[in-house]
Amino acid sequence: MRVVIADDSVLLREGLARVLSDGGFEVVAQAADASALETAVRRTKPDVAIVDVRMPPTQTDEGTRAAKAIREEHPAIGLLLLSQVVEPRHALELFSEHPEGFGYLLKDRVVEIDDFLEAVRRVARGGTVMDPEVVATLLGRRRAPDPLEDLTPREREVLGLMAEGRSNKAISAQLFLSPKTVETHVSSIFLKLRLAQEPDDHRRVLAVLAFLRG
Repeated sequence: MRVVIADDSVLLREGLARVLSDGGFEVVAQAADASALETAVRRTKPDVAIVDVRMPPTQTDEGTRAAKAIREEHPAIGLLLLSQVVEPRHALELFSEHPEGFGYLLKDRVVEIDDFLEAVRRVARGGTVMDPEVVATLLGRRRAPDPLEDLTPREREVLGLMAEGRSNKAISAQLFLSPKTVETHVSSIFLKLRLAQEPDDHRRVLAVLAFLRG
């Protein structure tokens, strides 16, 4: 699995490269700014780009803008954004436009190497990874009234874990519920959010979008 790393900190870049290499990934390029990142992606065609949200020269949203450009030009490449702080606008914009193969993690909250490596793999496979703190921040931005207000506390828990990219099996294990119970909660969420089964829509993604937009 081929990875490009973009971060203006050489120590962090080298550290990530070492962790990824030891985990079985092939680090095909490193970049210190957004321009170098876009060039590296065009040249190497990686499976995943790991991108710092804030990069030179202004240390604001260069990484996010580069990620959006990569998504438009190379939609099959997974994007895993790393940030020091929760910046929900950036997360919501990118997730809303293309939820598949997208992740957003807070640097200081990545404490287990195996969890980080699994997050990279999940994004490469087209899955979604969202730091729980990012999800909680987005949840706090909801405006009432909306259909999310009809969800029970347990359904909110389930939907929150769905937003983090968890499968029904993973949700069952984390909440100590049977798979059948989780399926019931998920069906109820779809019903309350008025997400009818349509051939061209993915209700799980639409439910998470409703959760993040609300």
